[in-house]
Amino acid sequence: MTALRTVGERLAEGLAARGVDVIFGIPGVHTIELYRGLADGRIRHVTPRHEQGAGFMADGYARVTGKPGVACVITGPGLLNALTAMAQAREDSVPMLVISGVNQRDSLGKGLGFLHELPDQAGMVRPLCPTETLMDPADLGAMLDRAFAAMLGARPQPVHIEIPTDVMKLPLGPLPPPAALPRPPAASAAELATAADLLNRAQRPLILAGGGMRFAEEALRDLAEALDAPVILTTNARGLLDGHPLAVPVSPTLETARDLIRGADAILALGTELGPTDYDMYFNGRLPDLSGIIRVDVCPLQLARHPCRLPVRAEAGAFATALAPLVAGRGDGAARAARTVAAALPELAAVEVEMPGAQAMVGAIRAGAPGAILVGDSTQPIYAANLFYQHDRPAGYFNAATGFGALGYGPGAAIGAAIGAPGVPVVCLIGDGGLQFSPAELRAARDENLPVTFVVWNNAGYREIARAMIEAQTKVVGCDPSPLDLAAFAQACGLPYSCVPQEPAALRDALATPTQGPRLIEVQAVR
Repeated sequence: MTALRTVGERLAEGLAARGVDVIFGIPGVHTIELYRGLADGRIRHVTPRHEQGAGFMADGYARVTGKPGVACVITGPGLLNALTAMAQAREDSVPMLVISGVNQRDSLGKGLGFLHELPDQAGMVRPLCPTETLMDPADLGAMLDRAFAAMLGARPQPVHIEIPTDVMKLPLGPLPPPAALPRPPAASAAELATAADLLNRAQRPLILAGGGMRFAEEALRDLAEALDAPVILTTNARGLLDGHPLAVPVSPTLETARDLIRGADAILALGTELGPTDYDMYFNGRLPDLSGIIRVDVCPLQLARHPCRLPVRAEAGAFATALAPLVAGRGDGAARAARTVAAALPELAAVEVEMPGAQAMVGAIRAGAPGAILVGDSTQPIYAANLFYQHDRPAGYFNAATGFGALGYGPGAAIGAAIGAPGVPVVCLIGDGGLQFSPAELRAARDENLPVTFVVWNNAGYREIARAMIEAQTKVVGCDPSPLDLAAFAQACGLPYSCVPQEPAALRDALATPTQGPRLIEVQAVR
């Protein structure tokens, strides 16, 4: 006789069968059956302090592993709390599965006053990402297959599954084996030949590399060397080609990188959405015309959003691997890259006088914690580093100041990253204002005893917003929330605490001091 277990238990089995090894979630009465399935310990459970934190943890885990991060939240407020994290994942092409409860099937949409009831819970998610409601237990396996295909079959994205409370506890036999994931699209021989011809006829080729290349360093290096082309790395590609003479870790928002683009006679864009947070942060309209580029992306919608000479729907890393044997360079790529990098730091000072000092503090993190994963929130040093900074670990530098720009992202994402890369030190760089969006997540780091150093940039307020108000010639209002007493806060969280001035050597030395588990370092930023 086939053994019957509940839908919630089979859900846990189905996730494990698809390679899920950790779930970030806060249990509730609507999800108890899933937690019954987690009780056997095959999937690790991490408890955040807020559902938004669960989503950010899933995001950080996915960014360092390339696997979907999974969050489990309760019906109603739990899901709504996670929506911000889901939006951040959508904007940065991060695979994330969010599983929630929903009220029993015969109550949906009737406004009967059930606990956590919403008029149309799935309808609130649908404009953001794919969502499905499990009305029939027999559909569970196929629904999981569709969810994983949507997350991993093309452009990565979040996906939501909701299970009614009455369905969650129904009996269900074993699920069928997971379906094979769809293969990513591949370039045709004709597309490769056309791209190679355009690049081989160029005297000054250039590569724009985005987050779609973050797990394809070898392919990117081989192509760049074969073509002898400088590689401009967007924020989500930083850490690739560290120390390589063709690497240009300079945002195309800066004029020095734009000069490199203007001087190119053939441009290959690999896995980059060409979004303003990388290409036109200050919306000044001086980005060079990119309509003549060769553009490679897995997403047909992305390819349709910007005119280009040759659109290629393909996985960017595989395309680079296939193209490298077909191209030959001209010999001055390293010189062009070096000129661009040399001009970047002076331009930072021209953008804002404080930026070089803030950027130097990010360099101090790299020096004090070599090989660490650096997770950033929206804060002054991260803004500077996004414009010009190179990390020393592929897929090891990311932050919320790209895409959606959610404050409070850093702590949860750093925890997820630490769990996704066991034994690798993680540094979370966050401002005093951003920290107050999600301070409780530091206790989750303590619970899990993770090697996360929380570096808090304390300038006692929202300084970037205050500057924008001043530039807009309006009175500064609402930009000076009082910061936490960080020494007392660290003690309350059970974290070792130290405080350093805004001096790179001081931060470097503080990070270089060995520690066990999480800790907090306050940087008293110049105000």
